[in-house]
Amino acid sequence: RELTKEEKQRLRKEKKQQKKNKEKKEDKAPQDNVKEKPATSPATAPQPPTQTPQQKGYYNNRLKIGFRLPEHVQVDNPEVLKKLAKKLERQQIPLRSDYGYKVSLFSHLHQYSRKAPLTQQLSIPSTVIHPAIVRLGLQYSQGIVAGSNARSVALLHAFKQVIRDYTTPPNEELSRDLVNKLKPYISFLNQCRPLSASMGNAIKYIKKEISNIPSQCKDKEAKEKLLNCIDCYIDEKIILAAKAIAKYAIEKISDGDVILVYGCSSLVNNILCEAFEKNRKFRVIVALRRLVQKGISCTYVLISAVSYMLPEVSKVFLGAHALLANGYVMSRVGTSQIALVAKAFNVPVLVCCETYKFCERVQTDSFVSNELDDPDDLIVTRKGKTQLEHWQDVPFLGLLNLVYDVTPPDFVDLVITDLGMIPCTSVPVVLRVKNVDM
Repeated sequence: RELTKEEKQRLRKEKKQQKKNKEKKEDKAPQDNVKEKPATSPATAPQPPTQTPQQKGYYNNRLKIGFRLPEHVQVDNPEVLKKLAKKLERQQIPLRSDYGYKVSLFSHLHQYSRKAPLTQQLSIPSTVIHPAIVRLGLQYSQGIVAGSNARSVALLHAFKQVIRDYTTPPNEELSRDLVNKLKPYISFLNQCRPLSASMGNAIKYIKKEISNIPSQCKDKEAKEKLLNCIDCYIDEKIILAAKAIAKYAIEKISDGDVILVYGCSSLVNNILCEAFEKNRKFRVIVALRRLVQKGISCTYVLISAVSYMLPEVSKVFLGAHALLANGYVMSRVGTSQIALVAKAFNVPVLVCCETYKFCERVQTDSFVSNELDDPDDLIVTRKGKTQLEHWQDVPFLGLLNLVYDVTPPDFVDLVITDLGMIPCTSVPVVLRVKNVDM
């Protein structure tokens, strides 16, 4: 007897069901074996646990961290170096080579020598770099222009010269072409010496002002507007800000104070000179020759002897390279040690910093993002002779010359800015207000 259509369909369904049941049993069998037997062989070893979406996202973010770091702190990454070399080649800028053996902990940072400036590899007649920028880059690399304020002012003056000499090409807009023109200049300066936080903020301001220029604006009028904007920035953010900070800081200096300063901050130097001119009677420890010339009583000590001098210190005044968004203070290396010892002796630490040095970067250590200076600076002696004269010829010998360190907000009692006296925790508020104003 032949099967009817309905019977044939029922048989097909039964076969399919049997096949599915068989596959399910085969899938369950290995899992049961794994549960019953311990992992004694590779065949019966338990599979690694599957990652949750949250874990996958975490590991992916960890892998992407490198892409968020700037190029100058990924020197040990060959892919990043390759991309940087291609970018500089397009901009017709030579890639500066590192100097000497680097300490492994800081192998991700550039280490340059002043004996080999970038201009040695630059053909001046054929270069696209403006002469004012070439001169400025050389001054940065040789340490002639140093200090965040001096470097920012010099950068702005160089950009003023670039703007004066600029002419908009035909069929181009000034607001677009000038920004593109500045890109190789900034790359060149970054190769000479990594840009400071204050310089980065100044560059952002200039780019914003350039992009705000309307397309129908004539060249002469646009250039005058930009030059006025740069002059206003220097006056308001640097010169007048320093005067406002000095006004607030003098209120904290009393007669008979013993003030400890560290390094050669132009802002702190200006505050002490103005306080002395207003007949405040105080003494300074860790002296600068300029303060002695002004007639201020000074005592010079090495950083290793600061703990012996702190019992007689009443206040500590420190300068800053930058104030970070998490309240940490980035300043010349050794500042965090001064602040730490002052905290141990319950001496108030006051940091003087202009608001244009506030940046949105977050940093809690001095390892990831820093700057290495010329290691030869550590071996220079008065007579010029030293046992480490040919240190670079000794294999695996490295000299570490760090430029900055980071001080936690716990060690800083007050930040004196041009907006007034604030705690370190108020830095994000200032940044938010600044962004709204821009």
